[in-house]
Amino acid sequence: MIVEFDVTRDAPPLLESALKVMALKTVVYEVAVRSGVEGTVNEFAHGHGMRRCRYRGQDKAHLQHVLTAIAVNIERLSGLPPTAEAPPPRQPTAFQNHLEQHKIYRPKSWRTLGS
Repeated sequence: MIVEFDVTRDAPPLLESALKVMALKTVVYEVAVRSGVEGTVNEFAHGHGMRRCRYRGQDKAHLQHVLTAIAVNIERLSGLPPTAEAPPPRQPTAFQNHLEQHKIYRPKSWRTLGS
């Protein structure tokens, strides 16, 4: 049995349904991103008085916005629960073992400087 496929008749409905699905996924993603951004902008505008600048001039206003954003980020980070214990250090790699066996100096990672 041979099934005929007419491009002018059969393809447009398939393309149309595929485009609808793609558009819906894109819209859902964009709405999710926008809702997060709008919450942040609303917090700045209403919670931190960003509707009015304290200083005149674009440079000074920009500096005020940047410093306020830094303060809000610090405020958000300080509200996070403290993390559990530090994870145990990783086992040295074969290359690191080789360097140690041959007494070849290598600087330690910034992660292990405190230990």
